[in-house]
Amino acid sequence: MTRKEVFEYCRKQYKTEPDYPWHDWNAVLRHSDSGKWYGLVMEVDRGKIGLDGEGEVDILNVKCDPVFASYLRQQPGFFPAYHMNKTQWLSALLEESLNDETMKSLIDWSFQATA
Repeated sequence: MTRKEVFEYCRKQYKTEPDYPWHDWNAVLRHSDSGKWYGLVMEVDRGKIGLDGEGEVDILNVKCDPVFASYLRQQPGFFPAYHMNKTQWLSALLEESLNDETMKSLIDWSFQATA
């Protein structure tokens, strides 16, 4: 799932638009009623999340059950949350090879967990 697809899904499912509080490429996904974050889309250096090579990648930070997050971090494309609480948040690499349904489920869980 790409950054654009994440935004399209959130727009359709939750009627939320990405918010750019830092006036850069990084975007927050917020509940429209409370303003609480349920997602954070960031561009980070590959090395900061433990990937080899040079350059930057897009990630999605979502709130996640700690047990499930621990399981997912053992799978390719999932990492301890970058710049968030690593127990309750998870970073997922945004790329087309990750299963879209898994990503949508993570967004849904995060939305519910932060309501």
